[in-house]
Amino acid sequence: QVQLVESGGGLVQPGGSLRLSCTASGSLRSIYTIVWYRQAPGKERELVASITNGGVTNYGDSVKGRFTISRTDTKTTVYLQMNSLKPEDTATYYCNSRTYSGETNWGKGTLVTVSS
Repeated sequence: QVQLVESGGGLVQPGGSLRLSCTASGSLRSIYTIVWYRQAPGKERELVASITNGGVTNYGDSVKGRFTISRTDTKTTVYLQMNSLKPEDTATYYCNSRTYSGETNWGKGTLVTVSS
């Protein structure tokens, strides 16, 4: 099984930046992809960005050009660099892992608030 812990959330002004971290432990070799999702109050969960074991990345349309997903060489931590933040980026950000066997695990989330 995989355990995920998110960190790095907080309050930031519009136009500012934050870097979120997702630290994974457990059966790391079984992970196929790590995905960042977000969910704002009253809204559906939205895919933000993903990175596969092979390093292929994908982004949601609303964050393309502003957010960057990356990871450490050991693949234990996945980062989400968020630049040019907007109030509509306010949400709880969750880390999700998917294994080759189809198992899915979630972190508890980290809150990002973009406000002046």
